Amino acid sequence: MNVREAVLPGRWMRWSFGILFAGMAFTGLGQMPIFKRYYIADIPGLGWTADFFLTHILHYLGAVLILALFGYMAAEYALSIRKRYALTAAGWVRVLLLAGIVGTGVVRVLKNLPDVTFSPAFTMFVDVAHLGLMMLFLAAAVLFALAKRSWVRERSSAAA
Repeated sequence: MNVREAVLPGRWMRWSFGILFAGMAFTGLGQMPIFKRYYIADIPGLGWTADFFLTHILHYLGAVLILALFGYMAAEYALSIRKRYALTAAGWVRVLLLAGIVGTGVVRVLKNLPDVTFSPAFTMFVDVAHLGLMMLFLAAAVLFALAKRSWVRERSSAAA
């Protein structure tokens, strides 16, 4: 096993991240709600997608899991990975987009609380920002994957 495999998250982390993000994107689309409108819920096995409250709960559960994954990775990076590896420009773009997605997601959760009220304009801004940041993140992920841009690079021996 080389040093990179010993320090950086393995295949299980990439798969967990990908599956969680795909699930979050799917249930997030269900919040608009488009599955019933465009007859996706009529496809055998996808009838559950027309239930707004079910997709809402699944989206919240996914958010809990993905926040736990982000917390784990932030701690792992801060405690061990950053000693040998630094975030690349592509990594910083991803981190900033994810921070924006999480931030707008938190505001959306607050908006759903019974005693919290935001103006319609601010609510629309947050909704569009959340969706837009997610689309930007997915586009960046595809672009960086095609360009083979990693999240991290090995630090030079002088910087370590």
